[in-house]
Amino acid sequence: MKKRILGKDLEVSELGFGSMGLSMSFPPFPPIEEGIKVLRAAYEKGITFFDTAEIYGPFTNESLLGEAFKDMRDKVVIATKFGFKYENGKAVGLDSSRQNILRALEGSLERLQTDYIDLYYQHRVDPNTPIEEVATVMKELIEQGKIKHWGLSEASVNTIRKAHAICPVTAVQSEYSMFWREPEKELLTTLEELNIGFVPFSPLGKGFLTGTVKPGMVFEENDFRNTIPRFNNPQYLEANMKLVEIVKEIAEKKNSTPAAVALGWLLNQKEWIVPIPGTKKIERIQENNEAVNLKFTQEELKQIKDQLDSIELLGHRYSEINEKQIDKS
Repeated sequence: MKKRILGKDLEVSELGFGSMGLSMSFPPFPPIEEGIKVLRAAYEKGITFFDTAEIYGPFTNESLLGEAFKDMRDKVVIATKFGFKYENGKAVGLDSSRQNILRALEGSLERLQTDYIDLYYQHRVDPNTPIEEVATVMKELIEQGKIKHWGLSEASVNTIRKAHAICPVTAVQSEYSMFWREPEKELLTTLEELNIGFVPFSPLGKGFLTGTVKPGMVFEENDFRNTIPRFNNPQYLEANMKLVEIVKEIAEKKNSTPAAVALGWLLNQKEWIVPIPGTKKIERIQENNEAVNLKFTQEELKQIKDQLDSIELLGHRYSEINEKQIDKS
């Protein structure tokens, strides 16, 4: 697998691996040993960029990566995130104060069995802590060698500019896929201007773009999608299947799969975009990896854009509670 550069000089594999689903949001979760096998299989298939977070579990996901890569730490790039406070092991709100960042970092280092973080994201922008203060702490941590790079997740363009002015941001992580194209409005042009890499999460639309989600499908009790209007409203789900048909048609033309097409489409948008699909199945890793070989001409990309623009997608991507944590400053 080829490499891509995020920001000035963070080299990562073209595709990354989003590990959240191994211990959060998308049950059932595999046993620890099986999760480790999946992570190592991803590495063996060329993926060197792995994404986790303190809140995934909470805490257990980082431990999983720490165990999987403790003997090959220098061969992988690990991204994790801070920004929540906890009571009795559960997240109870946002907190990017200096004190909480330092607490989170020490815990992440211990669980990941490492003495540095390659890419440290602020998971959600904390309205009670000026982003300039967060950026100042990140600058100090970089100088101390505890983190190599830092980034933001679900941050507004205004916040990104303020943060970048204090300490250069290497990457921004936000949702982006054929199912959610909001970053095309102003985020992508801003990142290109500032030379900041982009890491789309949910690049497969939380499974929707693979074609495996069907109208009437019942998710497990604790499945995150039960809280999302696009999934929990039968009318929205039925209407949005038009998008899946478009992806399937493109896959047939490309002699590929819907999943590979969805990822390949992202890879062909910009050379500094690195999607992080997740899976619990080793066979899906190879299917996702086929995306790196898919090429789209500018004419094909325009045709796809016209197709996507022609349909109205219904329902929001987050519940009202989660929507309140999105930075709109």
